[in-house]
Amino acid sequence: MAESGLSLMTDLEKMTFKRLSLAAILTGVLAFGILHAQQAFAGAAEGLEIIGQPKNWAFGFQPPASPIKLQMEEFHNHLLVPIITATSLFVLALLVWVVVRYNRHVNPTPSRTTHNTMLEVVWTVVPVVILVLLVVPSMKLLYAGDRTHEAEMTLNIKGYQWYWGYEYPDHGGINFLANLVSEEDLKKNNDPRPRLLATDNPIVLPVNTNIRLLMTAADVIHAFALPALGVKLDAVPGHTNETWVRIEKEGVYYGQCSELCGQNHGFMPIEVNAVSKERFAQWVHAQNGKMPEEIAAEKAAAEKTAADAKAAEAAKAAEDKKAEEAKAEKAADTAGKKKAGAK
Repeated sequence: MAESGLSLMTDLEKMTFKRLSLAAILTGVLAFGILHAQQAFAGAAEGLEIIGQPKNWAFGFQPPASPIKLQMEEFHNHLLVPIITATSLFVLALLVWVVVRYNRHVNPTPSRTTHNTMLEVVWTVVPVVILVLLVVPSMKLLYAGDRTHEAEMTLNIKGYQWYWGYEYPDHGGINFLANLVSEEDLKKNNDPRPRLLATDNPIVLPVNTNIRLLMTAADVIHAFALPALGVKLDAVPGHTNETWVRIEKEGVYYGQCSELCGQNHGFMPIEVNAVSKERFAQWVHAQNGKMPEEIAAEKAAAEKTAADAKAAEAAKAAEDKKAEEAKAEKAADTAGKKKAGAK
């Protein structure tokens, strides 16, 4: 009877465990669906996909959205990972071999060897060869990400404690500050954007455009970092650092200050909306700014007007001079006739 009761309890426990497991799985699936639905809604609100954002349980880098980030990822995956893996496996094999071959049971009398010239040469030369293999592509990557000589626009970035300021000098001097949107405001406004990453004034940039980034700071050292775009550079007070980016896909990209800059260091995020060139022009006009070609056209028109005015002034001066010369000539002729009549 006792065995029957024990068997019955075991079956109940098994059934309960299965039900709880099924409930946990369904809850996880539901939470996963809600999370992705929120992200999809956030991107659909502006017609943009959220690309550059950390994700729970993600492995690896954020999807590359610029040529420099793609080169970084290839450098990591195709060179660093094989070298690190090979080195780790080699060291592990050596450790296993030493443990098996030279433990006290197999090798009761240890060797007294203190030096081996060949081994010392090998473990000196091999790391040097590995460093040479790494330094060449590293320097190419650093040089490629340093700056662009074909910039189509410039974005000035200034770090403050604890927010970012932006200026578009090529678009009529558009400028604004970007602060963190608090979690309370996100909930109050049903804003699906991620907490600690959303800003009240996102940066808007056009895709397929070489963008020069000039960075400085007003108070302490900050660091402007956008992982999906391969951008991470210090903003230093009294100094301007330069890098560049070319965004290849429309979407929303998030980043943060990556330099310990004070108590609110973790609360100065970066939000970039990468849009088409047409939508970017619309945004510029909505900010009462102007596109570079419009500024150039206005400048050319002003220069033409000034040139026309100068030419008209010169023509009038020449005409006045000609009239004065004619008047002087007429006066001289009249004086000559009077003199001849007097004689």
